[in-house]
Amino acid sequence: MQNSQAQKDCAPAGLDRARLPRHVAVIMDGNGRWARAHRLPRLAGHKAGAEAVRAIVSACSELGIPNLTLYSFSTENWRRPAAEVSGLMGLLAFALRREVLELDKHNVRLGAVGRLDGLPQKVRAQLRRSIDKLSGNTGLRLTLALNYGARQELVDAVNALLARGRAGVTEADISAELYTAGLPDPDLVIRTSGEMRLSNFLLWQSAYAELYVTPVLWPDFGREELARALLEYQRRERRFGGAAAGEGEA
Repeated sequence: MQNSQAQKDCAPAGLDRARLPRHVAVIMDGNGRWARAHRLPRLAGHKAGAEAVRAIVSACSELGIPNLTLYSFSTENWRRPAAEVSGLMGLLAFALRREVLELDKHNVRLGAVGRLDGLPQKVRAQLRRSIDKLSGNTGLRLTLALNYGARQELVDAVNALLARGRAGVTEADISAELYTAGLPDPDLVIRTSGEMRLSNFLLWQSAYAELYVTPVLWPDFGREELARALLEYQRRERRFGGAAAGEGEA
């Protein structure tokens, strides 16, 4: 997160700061393919992906985007080879420890959503220390989706309501029980690597999100790619189920 003041003074050309999304969510895909393309071990791809995280967090902070959620580890990712999962968990604990001072310097808050009790104890402990360290900050709210699955999230929300004896519920009731309660729904969901699916990520919350898919692999997704996504978002007309401007008039 270097030269933050210079970055603040030179937003990407054509980008309207008054119409930035309140919440950007990212499906960070392609670390393994990046590693294979470079003839490197898969863990090297994940390490390169961690550097991309640093760049995008910095860019969102400098642009003044209020919320950024990163799909960091899904409930399905446990199916990967044990050595890869162990390496990922070690990398996560290391990155949380390494980045906390830099995040604090840039006034970033940190949170996490998912079935966090299922993470290794060392990761949970470092996550809690990092969240506590950054809890007083007032800038970008960075949320890591860890051991996260949207279907599991909905099941947990419904079970919480049933446990309180609820016979009928509203959309607001369910939203209040989701892991993301307190966060606005994402305005923009970005997926890297060209795959055209949500992969069990924020299914409820993304009902009216704008989707942006790029073939760029996550380790190669930097500030310029983020700018392209934001510019595309600003070109779209968000209708939320209503008619476009001028339609339906007599």
